[in-house]
Amino acid sequence: MSDLGSDFDEDDQGPYLGEYEGERNEKDERHGHGKATLPNEDIYEGLYENGKRHGQGLYKFKNGARYTGEYKHNKKHGSGTFIYPDGSRYEGNWVDDQRHGYGTYTYPNGDAYEGEWQSHKRHGQGVYTYKDTGSKYVGTWVEGKRDGAGELIHNNHRYQGLWVDDQTQGKGKYVFDIGCEQHGQYVLIEQNQGGENEEEEAQTVMIPKWRAGEITAISQRNPAAEQLAEQRKAEENEDGEGENDAEGEVKAEAENNGQVETEDNQEGGDQEAEEQPQPSPVPEEQEDAE
Repeated sequence: MSDLGSDFDEDDQGPYLGEYEGERNEKDERHGHGKATLPNEDIYEGLYENGKRHGQGLYKFKNGARYTGEYKHNKKHGSGTFIYPDGSRYEGNWVDDQRHGYGTYTYPNGDAYEGEWQSHKRHGQGVYTYKDTGSKYVGTWVEGKRDGAGELIHNNHRYQGLWVDDQTQGKGKYVFDIGCEQHGQYVLIEQNQGGENEEEEAQTVMIPKWRAGEITAISQRNPAAEQLAEQRKAEENEDGEGENDAEGEVKAEAENNGQVETEDNQEGGDQEAEEQPQPSPVPEEQEDAE
């Protein structure tokens, strides 16, 4: 049904298929170019083949969503653009009515993902850009989540490492534009959430925490980097902590894990929100409002 995520199926819908103006074949099937107002009030205008949407077409949903692109045997297949009721949009490849292949999804908050898709989910190599900060995640995705090698790029530094199930885990490093880097690793620790009132039950979740290593200069010819490294060593000798400005920034980021938007199933659309160790969440893409 239109509001639940699929185009109106003109097969097996009984004798009444809505109003139609256009070409037909010798079997009186919709064939060639035509315009149909379907029983659910959706409108399709484009090419038909033997009674099915096939080729280029424009499908308008009564909830305001629309798809412009290629069809194959009544399903979105090939290149096409889907605009959802909330203003988000997907431009790219489709296979069997699903986002599949290479495409760009722009979310209502202005964030964008460009890369590979599989079965309606971010899957493969892709770049997620956060509109508010300009930060980017560049790396591997598995079934809609960051998973594998990746890089989180900020204005003046970047983190390079591994993600597992959308969380930073294991060894990695922060690279600062001033010419130094800090190696370390993310470890999962338990944290209680909720349970602030009698009706709410407390839950234990695992969150990543950065265990910092030594800050080293990338180039010996960079005085600022060398001075920063020497300062940290001196502070370690004094109090065993050695938290300089760069490390403080890393720590603040590591403790303020962000998220990525996700594609929640919403009436009439595709959309996503999850964890990132530094910027904010990735929204979810809406389900197709067809």
